Amino acid sequence: QVQLVESGGGLVQPGGSLRLSCAASGSIFNIYVMRWFRQAPGKEREFVAAISWSGGTAYYADSVKGRFTISRDNAKNTVSLQMNSLKPEDTAVYYCNGDLRTAGAARRRDDYWGQGTQVTVSS
Repeated sequence: QVQLVESGGGLVQPGGSLRLSCAASGSIFNIYVMRWFRQAPGKEREFVAAISWSGGTAYYADSVKGRFTISRDNAKNTVSLQMNSLKPEDTAVYYCNGDLRTAGAARRRDDYWGQGTQVTVSS
């Protein structure tokens, strides 16, 4: 079994910062890409950022470029999202997503999701 567990959400004022973390655990053979998505009330889930696990190449949605930074800790199977200069429109539930292959005989590659963490930007 594989689990992705997010942490670090909360309430912050506009212009403030938050750091989200996501820890992947369980029977993992290899991680390829880790991503962050978000979903605001009444809207579809949208891509925020991604990082390749081997090379560390980062990708960002235009709406967060220059404000958010994604990083990884390969040894701990953890991905983080540093969010600066937060805006009210960043308010959403943030989800961690992992493209990874499980260990064991099946060695199945699939997408896994965390349960989400709420980020609220409000004065």
